[in-house]
Amino acid sequence: MRLMVLGADGQLGHELCRVRWPAGYRIEAFGHAALDIAERDRVFEAVARARPDIVVNAAAYTAVDRAESEPEAAWAANAAGPADLAAACRDRAIPLVHISTDYVFDGSKREPYREDDPVCPLGVYGASKEAGERAVRAALAEHVIVRTAWVYSAHGHNFARTMLRLAAERPALRVVADQIGSPTSAADLAAALATIVARIAVGDGRWGTYHFAGSGAVSWHGFAQAIVEEAARHGAFGSGAPPSVEAIATADYPTPARRPHNSVLDCTKIGAAYGITPRPWRAALADVIREIYGSV
Repeated sequence: MRLMVLGADGQLGHELCRVRWPAGYRIEAFGHAALDIAERDRVFEAVARARPDIVVNAAAYTAVDRAESEPEAAWAANAAGPADLAAACRDRAIPLVHISTDYVFDGSKREPYREDDPVCPLGVYGASKEAGERAVRAALAEHVIVRTAWVYSAHGHNFARTMLRLAAERPALRVVADQIGSPTSAADLAAALATIVARIAVGDGRWGTYHFAGSGAVSWHGFAQAIVEEAARHGAFGSGAPPSVEAIATADYPTPARRPHNSVLDCTKIGAAYGITPRPWRAALADVIREIYGSV
């Protein structure tokens, strides 16, 4: 079984390369330098050369705020790139697993978002990812799109690592408390994708769009509090007190990109189709913090 992974140098790609794949799987992983998804000819050439049985696309432009000033780059990576990749897969009858985001929604719904809820992205990042979803659906019937949210890990650039860095530098952290979502461990997401890939490999792919995120909902403020608490358990602050975590409103922390106030995802469908049940986000966070401090 030949598996092609794009975006291998990102936090999800890193975890996909660490998954314990079944015997007989051969993983060919491409970081951005090896394969820029925005370069159409290279994408087609790489797929033709690798001859994979399944492709997993974890490559994306994920700088949400910078996308507002770099829309061309965001659209190239998040919309045009997936369109080209899906076309390359279609030409060779290769199934594609593509990663998308909770930011395709505007956050106005009070309940968790289902896969069939109307999309209405608030910024360039969300709009470009939503366009990428549509491009994949239009080009290739044999696809699985997995929307996820608030991804973090022990590696790369993410909210958890940023909070840990700031917590070591400041006596107090001020974090937005009126945006709600579900933190998702990149390792848990990679494991879910591995389950999907394994089902596709035996001819039991259930095509379509699915949601996967950590179970439960929390604000960025609550997430930051949990990160500090878990870090304190590992002695991150020595004999000193951990920083306080103060709740602020979105209006108190203006950013170039608007963000949904509610981006909690309903993950019922992926459970019914693939038997995947996300674990509580707090349990996953404990594992990630343990890995960070265990590797120091």
